[in-house]
Amino acid sequence: TEVNTSINKIQKGGIFLSKMYTCDEVAERYKVKVITVWEWIRKKKLNAIKLGREYRVYEEDLIKFENERKTIPSK
Repeated sequence: TEVNTSINKIQKGGIFLSKMYTCDEVAERYKVKVITVWEWIRKKKLNAIKLGREYRVYEEDLIKFENERKTIPSK
């Protein structure tokens, strides 16, 4: 499952690197337009980091975003 993949991290030089997604990848994942993803980031609904002129979203932030929008809370 997607949650289990977030646990899988790449260890490089003692630093754990999480999977990061572009806005295009996030838009494809949720079947929305990329402008919608930019709006979520601008309104601080979705955490992202800006690298140059592009945003990147950590997988953990996508999971948090999904969990905050569940109609029935997880136990």
